[in-house]
Amino acid sequence: MNMTQARRGDLKTNKQTYSPRRVQDYLTIAFFLAPAFILFLVFLVYPIFRSVYFSLFNWNGLGPAVDFIGLDNFKQILTDTIFMRAVGDCLLIVVLSLCLQLPLALALAIMVGRDLPGRAFFRTIFFMPYVLSEVITAIIWLGLLNPDPSRGFINALLILIPGIQAQTFLSNIHEVMACVFIVLTWKYFGLHLLLYLAGLQNIPKEVEEAALIDGANKWQLTHHITIPLLGSTIRTTIYLSVLGSLTQFPLVWIMTKGGPVNASEVMATYMYRFAFVRFQLGYGSAVALVMLLICLAFSVGFLRLAGQPDYLGGI
Repeated sequence: MNMTQARRGDLKTNKQTYSPRRVQDYLTIAFFLAPAFILFLVFLVYPIFRSVYFSLFNWNGLGPAVDFIGLDNFKQILTDTIFMRAVGDCLLIVVLSLCLQLPLALALAIMVGRDLPGRAFFRTIFFMPYVLSEVITAIIWLGLLNPDPSRGFINALLILIPGIQAQTFLSNIHEVMACVFIVLTWKYFGLHLLLYLAGLQNIPKEVEEAALIDGANKWQLTHHITIPLLGSTIRTTIYLSVLGSLTQFPLVWIMTKGGPVNASEVMATYMYRFAFVRFQLGYGSAVALVMLLICLAFSVGFLRLAGQPDYLGGI
């Protein structure tokens, strides 16, 4: 009897699982997901596979790819000193972002706190540069850094100081990356600040008040309470900052085009130069795949290493 009852229960479960109502729900879900899935296949998955194909050819983008060269494009990438310099410049932006940009944004967010008068206006001022596109940002800073004091605002201020002459910021191989990083910080500092401020709003005041009652000072409160509870927000900003630094293109290309003498070359400008300026699309496809692998390796590694509990979310 028990076996018979168990089989009847399984049949009832299967009937419930494949009931017309459930099938209709699955069809509805598939119907709404289908457009996004098709777009994902057409504009992301398909181009990746085509890039893999073209990376094996010496192809200029005109006509079919027939000059098969195997992995020679990848060998050239790994032995090209300019590409290695581009990787180094990307890593420099990553290090500066993690060591300067994010800590400054976090420190300012903690200092501002929750109760600063006019904090909405304060947030708006810092967030406004992020609203601008990177193209507009680059054009604005090209004007500010113009070496002609009659056109460049910064040089117009510098020449007012006795003994200081107008500077050619973007033409100096020793200063160009610093200028690029300053512009990137100006644009993205407000985004990270706003994320940290939003994270601070989610920290219960009772936790901080309890720590103060127990005798914790401001430093101990920040180090042992505030920063650990901001862990998920900090991990998010690190993730966004590193990926953004590795794939940075429009701002660098418009401001310097990777110059002078490849001093500000990054991986994206290197790829664009070969693919769409020199029309070596096979080589450019190989560079794009290398960039994809680097970003994918970082994403997988970071998500595995940074998978720590979210104390506020309970996960």
